[in-house]
Amino acid sequence: MPEQGPYERWGKRCLDILGAGLGLLLLSPLLLGTALAVRLALGRPVLFRQERAGRDGAPFILLKFRSMREGPGDDAARLTPFGRRLRATALDELPQLVNVLRGEMSLVGPRPLPTAYTARYTARQRQRLRVRPGLAGVAQAAGRNALPWEERLELDARYAARVTLGADLAAMLGTLAILLRGKGVHAPGCATMPRFDVASPADSERASTSF
Repeated sequence: MPEQGPYERWGKRCLDILGAGLGLLLLSPLLLGTALAVRLALGRPVLFRQERAGRDGAPFILLKFRSMREGPGDDAARLTPFGRRLRATALDELPQLVNVLRGEMSLVGPRPLPTAYTARYTARQRQRLRVRPGLAGVAQAAGRNALPWEERLELDARYAARVTLGADLAAMLGTLAILLRGKGVHAPGCATMPRFDVASPADSERASTSF
């Protein structure tokens, strides 16, 4: 395991607590407004909860604003125009500031993926689990969901090998730029991303892994 520098050991977590706390405080009107919009457009529940793999693969419950109708059908059928706009702006991800404050996530890191994916990683891809998952990240800055899985997971592994303040700032600014341009909301032909499956990469089953 690479040796951790001072920033990774304690500086990053301090910035996470400060950033998430300020974010929840300053963005509280936006959070309340988005919650109300979800309630009016989609009904209850307002929040979507799903188990994801955190640092070292430890499971945690990820929080998002709901963007799909309840009921049967694949993601494309349940994703409403309202939900598409919500995902395009990444406002659905704002509740994850609570995950950051709890220590389950970081402001910057690999996006948290379903726990079922963990067993499918190669040894190289598994390196992404040595750090907390994040709201923003190098893969998001490079193209968000438009990136193929192999490239996305490789970028995550490279990030996890050497965590620095400079890399985190670059990832945050790059992710913000992608969001402002409205790029990478979904993979070609998908509502979000195709399921990650080493044995069958063409499998079209969808997983809610936006941002």
